[in-house]
Amino acid sequence: MSDGERVVGPAPGPAADGRILADPPVVEATGIVKRFGPTVALDGARITIRPGETHALVGRNGAGKSTLVSVLTGLQTPDEGTVTFGGDPAPRPADRDAWRRRVACVYQKSTIIPTLTVAENLFLNRHAAARGRLISWAGVRRRAEELLTTWSVDVDPQTPAGDLDVEQRQFVEIARALSFGARFIILDEPTAQLDAAAINRLFDRIRDLQDQGVTFLFISHHLQEVYEICDTVTVFRDARHIVTAPVAELPRGELVSAMTGEAAARREERVSSADPGVTPALSVHGMSGETYDDVTFRVAAGEIVGLAGASGSGRTEIAETVVGLLAADSGDLRIAGNRPRPGSVPAALAAGAGFVPQDRHHQGFVPDMSIADNATLSVPGRIGSNGFLSHARRDRLAGSMIERLAIKTPGPDLPVSALSGGNQQKVVMARALADDPRLLVLINPTAGVDVRSKEFLLGKVEETAQTGTGVLIASDELDDLRMCDRVLVMFQGRVTSEIARGWHDHDLVAAMEGVDLNA
Repeated sequence: MSDGERVVGPAPGPAADGRILADPPVVEATGIVKRFGPTVALDGARITIRPGETHALVGRNGAGKSTLVSVLTGLQTPDEGTVTFGGDPAPRPADRDAWRRRVACVYQKSTIIPTLTVAENLFLNRHAAARGRLISWAGVRRRAEELLTTWSVDVDPQTPAGDLDVEQRQFVEIARALSFGARFIILDEPTAQLDAAAINRLFDRIRDLQDQGVTFLFISHHLQEVYEICDTVTVFRDARHIVTAPVAELPRGELVSAMTGEAAARREERVSSADPGVTPALSVHGMSGETYDDVTFRVAAGEIVGLAGASGSGRTEIAETVVGLLAADSGDLRIAGNRPRPGSVPAALAAGAGFVPQDRHHQGFVPDMSIADNATLSVPGRIGSNGFLSHARRDRLAGSMIERLAIKTPGPDLPVSALSGGNQQKVVMARALADDPRLLVLINPTAGVDVRSKEFLLGKVEETAQTGTGVLIASDELDDLRMCDRVLVMFQGRVTSEIARGWHDHDLVAAMEGVDLNA
């Protein structure tokens, strides 16, 4: 057993000769080396996961977590090292059915096919056959209903999967994994798109499944979740195993230090750079839409304002209305004194807005385009004229943004798809800042990025505010909101309170959940 690891689950029993025997690990990977050309993605990495535990795997982007998952699920064969399941060697790479019986992964990007029903997704390529080898759809629906009932997933099997929310899709994917017989589930950033209430429901479901003999590998950048739900934590850094320890015995500062290789730094209290004497960066008055009603607030030049709330509160829709992704039904909206055409992103950008969207994979960048092209997508006027773009001007501007945001790349022509998640988010931020906006709007700006990239990105937001740019951050992630001069809390489509800097976590969370602590 590795240093710091412990047995979680049934107590060891005595052997015939009096020795104490522990159940073999659900999965054990030792000495794993994986290379992609000159890049060493895993360098002697190891992990041991015990029956019945929820085991966290954490590390900065590029630490080797995703590569280890691909090895544990049989998608990649290690160049060196061994993987065992329950003490038995891993299946042959081509035997996908055998792998599915051992392990399943619920990825951050859903693998559910939206145009099929829930039942069809659950038993894809495993449909019950009727006479003449025709598919028995009644049999498929019956099996799906039995499966969902067994694992307490409250979803109609005939619902089109595209109509499910993120939380429901995750539960359906977990049920599908369990239907193969797998009792070891890898959860890859499962909370990245969930609000606080949905996260609590997910954690309750994980605990219930643990009681039924399911073991989890939990991958997350949110360290508070590791301490809430996990028994053991393993840290990877620079493709190597750094430490494995019981969560209860590893202080948070030491965990961060293990991830970054340096002592955890404390964020200094920022001095507000708000300038109420100039035209506000954003003015919203009496704005109403499908999910919000009669919203009024201002963001001064140089001020950082948070817009907090649970999913369905209206915070995301307000931010998307400001940048033109949505149009309000009524009310007045002005960016740096300009009134953009409602529902027009180009008009919002022309008025002075920069934007970091909620989902970088679908809204933030074009994966097969280069860093340079992605970073300059919104500023064609700065890199060309008369319909012709200058590659030299593009590369100069992109180069300055690469340096400013410390994007790790051999050059501006690298496709964004080749970058880690944290560096992809930096490219999205680069495009938002490329035209020196008067207002910067960010939605969940650090979702799915590692702890160091999170600190870096939030530091750049602070620097941007100090230049006089107003900032609006719509998020339910507390770390995103700590730097704000003030936080506006939304509940059921209305701004219900305004909280000044210096708030306590429980006060803000209670306000977001509509709870009155003084009642």
